[in-house]
Amino acid sequence: MKKLIPSYIRVLVIFFAVFAAMEFFIDSGDKPAFIKFPMVALFLLVFLFLLIAIEVTVNAVDTITYHLLTEEQKAKLAETNELGFEDSAIFKSVKNFLFKTKQSDDEGELLLDHDYDGIKELDNNLPPWWVYLFYACIVFAVVYLVRFEIMGGADQETELKNEMAQAQIEIAEYKKNAPDTMDENSVTLLTAAGDLAAGKTIYEANCVACHRADGGGQIGPNLTDDKWILGGGIKNIFHTLVNGGRDGKGMISWKGTLKPKQMQEVASYVISLQGTNPKDPKAPEGEVWVDPDAKTTAAAPAAKDSTTVK
Repeated sequence: MKKLIPSYIRVLVIFFAVFAAMEFFIDSGDKPAFIKFPMVALFLLVFLFLLIAIEVTVNAVDTITYHLLTEEQKAKLAETNELGFEDSAIFKSVKNFLFKTKQSDDEGELLLDHDYDGIKELDNNLPPWWVYLFYACIVFAVVYLVRFEIMGGADQETELKNEMAQAQIEIAEYKKNAPDTMDENSVTLLTAAGDLAAGKTIYEANCVACHRADGGGQIGPNLTDDKWILGGGIKNIFHTLVNGGRDGKGMISWKGTLKPKQMQEVASYVISLQGTNPKDPKAPEGEVWVDPDAKTTAAAPAAKDSTTVK
């Protein structure tokens, strides 16, 4: 039985189409899906085996069926197989559907009444494909009009703005739940005992040489008083840990040594040292830092009685 496409071409086309679809829909990062997920590779191997098995089975069935035909049927089949693709019934049906116009073949019946300097015009029908495309444009225009002009659907610019806004929300949520993406704007103060204990461990391993184990200060400033050189609070301390202190005499940057989560823990522990009154502390340095976000209630000045007799 004649087939327009060889079996090995069909197998390769179907296999690589499925392969491309899996690579497109499976999120595997910077690695191919069949490498990152062994089950994908196993599925592709089984799928390829099934494709080959199906083709072998179909060819075997065709061979057996051919041997069961009579001589007359074999001759008729051979005659059919000798026909080219353009002579096939399917090709002719599609060609007639798209290009064949239903009109008379006699040009005399198609001539219009007017002519220009002997040039006459035929009243030919438009090709069917052109007519179908024209109707499709009308349907599209009606749908577009109703969708965007009547129902007020979002256009491309609005969709872009909405998607960008949603992306910003998702990024903020991701940063909130991903410690390693934390920065000085998103860092928060930790108060849980486990977090402070982890911060103390980091502090003792990296900070005691300059600030002493009790935070009283040595080479570095005292961390237990209420004065700060570069500002207090979790955000300022985190910023100092990330970027370092004053040029030439300040603390080094720890961003190459500590992860953001670790810097959050040690910064929270440093804040917990305030007011602990260590023995022989270093003299305070810097200025008193007041949290600008803290709620302050200032007493309103008493109103002056304008009716008091002078």
